[in-house]
Amino acid sequence: MKKQISTSILSLVILLSIGSLSAIAQPGWEWGEDVDKAKEQNALYTDNLKAGNFEAAKEPLLWLLENTPNLNVSLYINGAKIYEGLADATADKAQKKEFQMKALEMYDKRIEYFGDEDKVLNRKGYRAYKFLKDDKTKYPDLLALYDRIFELNGERVYVNNLVAYMDVVRRNKLVGTDISDEQVLERYTIISDVIDTKLGKKPGDATLLKMADNVDKILLATIDLTCDLVTEIFGSKLEENPDVRLAKKIFKLMLTGKCTDSPLAFKAAQIVVEAEPNYGIYKFLAQRSGADGNTEEAVSFYEKAVELTDDNTKKSEVLISVARIFGSKGQKSTARSYCRKALSYDPANSSAYKLIGDLYMNSFNDCKKGVSKVEDRAVFIAAYKMYQRAGSSSAMASAKAQFPSIDEIFSEGYKEGQELSVGCWVNETVKLERRPAQ
Repeated sequence: MKKQISTSILSLVILLSIGSLSAIAQPGWEWGEDVDKAKEQNALYTDNLKAGNFEAAKEPLLWLLENTPNLNVSLYINGAKIYEGLADATADKAQKKEFQMKALEMYDKRIEYFGDEDKVLNRKGYRAYKFLKDDKTKYPDLLALYDRIFELNGERVYVNNLVAYMDVVRRNKLVGTDISDEQVLERYTIISDVIDTKLGKKPGDATLLKMADNVDKILLATIDLTCDLVTEIFGSKLEENPDVRLAKKIFKLMLTGKCTDSPLAFKAAQIVVEAEPNYGIYKFLAQRSGADGNTEEAVSFYEKAVELTDDNTKKSEVLISVARIFGSKGQKSTARSYCRKALSYDPANSSAYKLIGDLYMNSFNDCKKGVSKVEDRAVFIAAYKMYQRAGSSSAMASAKAQFPSIDEIFSEGYKEGQELSVGCWVNETVKLERRPAQ
C-alpha cells in the first residue's frame, strides 16, 4: 500500500515538473511529437539512473530511443551508463554480454545522431576492449575500431587506449587474423609516436613511461622482433626514400629490438638528426662512431650533443666521453682539457677528476727523466690529488703506493712537505709525501 502511494506521488511530481517544463524553451532538445510523454519518460529514466536503479531506468530509456532518437546527446551518454550498470549487476553471462553490446551500441547511435566520431570512438575504445577482449570472434572488429580511433585522434588518443590497442594487435596475431609482421610493426610505431608526443608535453611522466614499456613488451610477445626482420622489411624502403618519418620508425624499432649495432640503426639515426637535431640521438651516433674507431666523427657528434642540451650535468657527462676517446688514443693533454671543460659545467663531476688521475698515473713512463726517483714519482702524488677530489679511496691507495720512499727522499736531499714541480705535460705543483711503510 505504501509503495502504491509513493508511486502515485512520484507520478504526480513528474507530471507537475513536465507542466512547468513545457512552458520553457530548451535549446538542443528534440522532444518529438508527444512532448509531454517524452518529458515524462526522460524524467523517469534520469531519476532512476541517479538512484542507481538501472532496471527501472531501462523501460523509459527504450521508449525514448525508439520515439525520440535525436532527443539529446545525453540520451546516449546515459544509455551507455545504464547498460553498463545492468551488465555489472547480472551474473548471467549471456545477459551480461547482451547488456555490454547494448552499451557499445549507444556510442554508435550517438555518432549517428550527433556526430563527433573522433571523440565518441575515443571513449568507446577502452569499453569495447574491456567487454570484448576475451571474445575471439570480435578481435577483427576490435582491431578495426582501434585503427579508426588512432586514425581520427592521433596524439589526442586517451592514454587508456594506448596499451589496449597494442594488446588488440597481439590478440589478433595470436588467433591467426590476417595481419603480417609488417602490419604489426606499423601499428606499434603509430602507438609509440603518440606516446612520444605525449611525453614531449609531460617529460618523465611515470604513467606514460610505464605504458611505453608495456607496449614494447607486448610487441616482443607478438612477433619475433629481430634486427634482420626490421632490416628486411624497412631497409630497402629507407634506401629508396630516406624519409625522416620512416627513419624515426626504424630507429624506434631498432632500439626496442636492441639492434643498436645495426648499420641500419646508424643510418636511420643520421637521417633523423639531420632533420630534427636531438641530444640523445647525437649521443647514440657518437657512441657508435667511437666504438667503430671513428674518433673525429665521434667527437663531432658529441660536441653537437653538448650544443643541444641546457642541462649542465648532461654537458659535463658528454665532455667526459670525449675526454675518454682522446685518453684512449694517448692524447692525454687534450683529454685533460675536455675533463676541465666538463668540470666547468659540473664542478662536482667526480668522473672528471678520476679520469685526470688515471691520465697522470699512466704518465710515469712518458714523463720520467731517470735522474731523480723523487721527481719522477711526483707524478703519482699529482694523481693522488685528483683521486682525492674524485673520492676514490681505492685509486688513492694505488697512487700512494707509488710515492717516493722515505729513503729516496732523504738520500736525494728532499724534505717531506716541500713543493715539487711536476713537469712534462702534467705541469702541476705538489707537496712531497712518502709512500706508506711496507
